[in-house]
Amino acid sequence: MALVHSWRKRDSMKNILAKVNSITAKIEKVVLSLSIMFMMINTTANALGRYIFNQSIYFSEELNQFLMISVTFIGLTYAVRNGRNIRMTAIYDSLSHKKKKLLMIMIAITTSMLMFLLAYEAYVYVMQLKEINRQSPALQIQVYLVYMIVPVGFFMAGIQFFIRFVQNLLHEEIYLSYDVIEEKDCDSTIGDQAC
Repeated sequence: MALVHSWRKRDSMKNILAKVNSITAKIEKVVLSLSIMFMMINTTANALGRYIFNQSIYFSEELNQFLMISVTFIGLTYAVRNGRNIRMTAIYDSLSHKKKKLLMIMIAITTSMLMFLLAYEAYVYVMQLKEINRQSPALQIQVYLVYMIVPVGFFMAGIQFFIRFVQNLLHEEIYLSYDVIEEKDCDSTIGDQAC
């Protein structure tokens, strides 16, 4: 009876993690796609305007800077969700599976807490920008609206690191993200697609 209850709790946790992962993936896809598309359109239009009409778009550089901020911080979340963030593995690779697993759990929870702290600090900074009513020079929009993507990106990255932490607690394999298992831990006999 207790075993069945334990499996149900584990399955409900997996469902919650799957939903959160799916939601963040959709947000990432929309923000990254639109930001990159608008950067391309803006840069192309500015180049055409400069060379054909001898007139640049006055806000082009500023708009691209704002779009680059969204690509950077939402791209951070994308990299973490896909297990593609930078990892220093010199010591890690020399450890046994059990020690790697323990180290991955510690790294995931510590990094998750750090991302949440950075999200909070970024939010405080953005609210200070709002209070001083700072506007961008060319577009004359409130700068805090643009920089709001920074705490959102850190928060979403924190969620992804927390998902990594939980996945490593629930499974024997070493998870780099919700559905990415470390290659050395993949079982080639079952042909795991996540590896």
